[in-house]
This record gives sequence, C-alpha cells and structure tokens, in this order.
Amino acid sequence: MKKLTALLFLIGYLCITSSGQIATQWRGTNSSGIYNVDQLLPEWPSQGPEILWSHNGLGKGFSSPAFANNKIFITGMIDGQAVLFVLDQSGKELRRFKYGKEFEESYPGCRSTPTIVGDMAYLLTGMGKVVCLDLKSVKPVWEKELFSQMDGANITWGITESLVIDGDKLFCTPGGKTNNVMALNRMTGETIWNCSGLGELSAYCTPLLIQLPSRKLLVTHMANHVLGIDAATGKLLWSFEHPNQWAAHANTPVFYDGGILLFSGWGQGAEKLKLGADGSSVTKEWILKSFDSRMGGAVVIDGYLYGSGDADRSWQCINWIAGVKKYSSQQFFKGVVIAANKYLIGYTEKGELFLAKTDPAEFKAISSTKVTLGSEQHWAHPVIDKGVLYVRHGDTLIAYKISK
Repeated sequence: MKKLTALLFLIGYLCITSSGQIATQWRGTNSSGIYNVDQLLPEWPSQGPEILWSHNGLGKGFSSPAFANNKIFITGMIDGQAVLFVLDQSGKELRRFKYGKEFEESYPGCRSTPTIVGDMAYLLTGMGKVVCLDLKSVKPVWEKELFSQMDGANITWGITESLVIDGDKLFCTPGGKTNNVMALNRMTGETIWNCSGLGELSAYCTPLLIQLPSRKLLVTHMANHVLGIDAATGKLLWSFEHPNQWAAHANTPVFYDGGILLFSGWGQGAEKLKLGADGSSVTKEWILKSFDSRMGGAVVIDGYLYGSGDADRSWQCINWIAGVKKYSSQQFFKGVVIAANKYLIGYTEKGELFLAKTDPAEFKAISSTKVTLGSEQHWAHPVIDKGVLYVRHGDTLIAYKISK
C-alpha cells in the first residue's frame, strides 16, 4: 500500500510539474489565433461587450498579454526601458521588472510578447537582448545579446519576434551570417544549435513550430526567403523565396492540412506551399496577391482562410485548397483577426472591434464597437483567456466580457 501511495504521489507530482512547464505562445495554441470559449456570447450588447476593467500606464508598445499561473504578463516601454508588468486577473499591478533598453526610433515601444514557462519569463527587446527572468527571485537567470554576441544585426523597425520555446529549446533569429537562426538552452542560454540559413536578416516574424510524424519543423520568414529547419538539429531542409518591398514579414506562417501559407504586404500577397510528408521539401500550390495582410495574421476554419488585405483594405475569405476568393468586404478597415468557436473577432487599425460569422458565402458582421481607451496605433493582436477578450491599445490593456 505504501508503494502504491508513493507511486500515485509521484505520478501526480509529475503531472503537476509538467503542466506547469508548458510554454505560452503568441496567438495561442500553435500560433493559430484560434481560441475555444465556454458559453461564448453569440452577439454583443448594442454598445459593445462589457468592459470588465482596463489598466493604463503600460508605456509604449504593441505586444500582446501572456497568461500563466493565474496572472497576466505584458510588456511596455517607460523612459526608454523595457518593462515586464505582472497583473492579477482583475487588472491590478502586482510587480514590474526592467529588463533592458528598448527600441526608441520609428514606432518606439515593446514589440515582443513575453513567453512564460513555469516561473520563468523569456523576454526579447527590440534591440536584440534576450532575457530569462526568474519570477520568484526577480533576478535574471541569463542574458544574451543577439547582435553583439551572436553576429546578428537589427532591422529597420526593431526585432519583433516573440520567443518560441519547445522543451529545453528556445528558438530565436539573430539574422547573422553564422548564427542566422538559433536554438538556445532555455535554462542556461547556451547554444544547442545554430543554422546559417541563407545569411539574411530577420524579418519581424515569430517562427512556427510544426509537429510532423518524423520530426519537428521550425518555419520562419527571413528578409527574402522562408526557411524550413529541423528543430532538433538545426539543419536547413528547404528555403522558398518570398520577398517584398521592405523585407518585412510580420505574419507567422499558417499550417493546416499539410499546407503552409506564407503571406505579407507591400506587393507580395499569399502563397500556399504543400509540405512534404517528412518536412524536407515544399512545392508551390497557389498564389493570391490580394491576401496581403502586413501584420494582421489569419485563421483557418473548416477549410477556409480568413483575414484582411492591405492594398484594398478588405476582409477576405479564401478556399484553402484552391486559393479561390469567396468574398471580399470593405465593411471594416484592415486589421488583425483571431477566432473564437468559429466566430471571427477583428480589431482594425481604426480601432473597430467586431464579431462576425465564419461563413464562406458572405461576410456577416454580427456586432461591433470602437476601442476608445489607450493611445497610438491599433496594432496589438487580441488574446482570449478564460472567456475574456483582452485588447492592448498602446499604454492600456482592456478586458472585455465575451462569454456568459
């Protein structure tokens, strides 16, 4: 009986420990932008969803909040310094930590969403500093400079990726000739592997990690190409040319049903690739110039791709298999899209917030409101956690009630 009790205790301990070590991800599970909500409101009140609370004073920034340990983690720039804010679920500030000089030039402020794993926070400044912060001791565990230490170089609007963590690996893109893409040990900061890629600069992209039967594949945009890298070894498996005018590719690629979508603005648009079964090759399936979101993301629901175009400022639905446009609507301005229970939630660059059905036949907006709190650009990607929609607008985080 004692052995059985001890075994059960050990199993329970391991379950608790492992569940506490799951890394948060920008745009949710697999960076898909798709969230599941219990008792989602099928429509909002006429004045918009109820604001449960708002927290201002976050400083300048475009990052999204991350959620772990029943707390909210979000970054902002104050007096030129990057700051991690820790809030409780009612929006009250619990603590704040400075972690380095932040990007102060064109569009100043924090770019990267923090990644939380257990009691560790992983942070990246727009100046290329990676910090592993122990949230209990309030001390850095390790720090790395991607540019001065890793032969990388900054880009026009500051390095912007949100750090991706898988097990003991932290993936980052210094953009150097040797250290083009890297995997670091997340506990020590030591190099696990480095991939020279094609020697191009980084391109504002948060990488996508794809689990295949035979391997894990890391896919990310660099200045003119998308790279497919073996996540275990760092071996470059393939590259695909996808340039645009400003070498800016802020959208994480989308993986669905064996295909990878690459999409960006400034004259490029969307290209869908078929991924080989073992991840070692890609072939081009279709291209659609009109699906040219600069940084608004996209979601795939039941075989249809949803998001906004940039040049014509429309909201579009695309057949995933054929690349055929099903509709194009200019009811709202261009912006960011996420999904909840097969409903679209859009947040436009004019501050419009809307709820719409995922119907490939036509764009069907159900409810809308205007985000009036906060300041400057409406660029941050919204996040849903425990039935609450969180929208960051500059120095303010707003919590909206979207479930019963």
